[in-house]
Amino acid sequence: MKQVLHILSYPFSVLFFLVFGILLLFFDPVQRICLRLFGYGAHKKSVDIFNGCLLLALHLVGATFRFKIEGELPKDVPVIIVSNHQSMWDIPPLIWFLRKIHPKFISKMELGKGIPTISYNLKYGGSVLIDRKDPLQATREIAKIASYIEEHNRSVVIFPEGTRSRTGHPKEFKRKGLETLFNNAPNAMVLPITVNNSWKLQRHGLFPIPLFTRLDFRTHPLIEVKDRNPSSLIEQIEETIVDELSTNSTN
Repeated sequence: MKQVLHILSYPFSVLFFLVFGILLLFFDPVQRICLRLFGYGAHKKSVDIFNGCLLLALHLVGATFRFKIEGELPKDVPVIIVSNHQSMWDIPPLIWFLRKIHPKFISKMELGKGIPTISYNLKYGGSVLIDRKDPLQATREIAKIASYIEEHNRSVVIFPEGTRSRTGHPKEFKRKGLETLFNNAPNAMVLPITVNNSWKLQRHGLFPIPLFTRLDFRTHPLIEVKDRNPSSLIEQIEETIVDELSTNSTN
């Protein structure tokens, strides 16, 4: 049965990437028009819809999503979303299911050019692009987005592992980016999130995408940044995310 599913994954992956490419090409001019003519709100809506469409497209390969939100999402406060990172497919569910709190991203510089829709949003939608070979530039940009969410009561997603885990096993959290966010957004709430199983969509690389993968996302209780020691706060967040991952991980 596994062999049959693997063979079938090839034509269904071709279909998915055809739809994915169409969505990228369609929403690139759409979001440009939205931002230039109608401003931030319209642009954000176009980005939300694009990512919602990506989730629908992933159903073509049998992918399903469970996004469990613990309590209510915070309102009118800056939010630092801290998540483990397993694949590029972590991003669309985070944007779609957390759209009420306007998630922005700390992304590597390379993603800021050459990718229709995605590069434009990263450059002009409130996210920041960092050069991972230049720690000073990276710290400066992270401080910039921390001030941005503090001013506008929006949210930023950070993957403190630094790069995605290709096997689902978490990597040790890097502290500098989190500490910079905490120091520059002292009124923020931290929203820890555990991502499970999205690595399976890329177990063969980008192609083919395995059929019938279930992606699980779970938010954890909010934590105030104010009056907390950054080191102990990071330890608490990492322990929360990793414990949930080890409890519910499936092979």
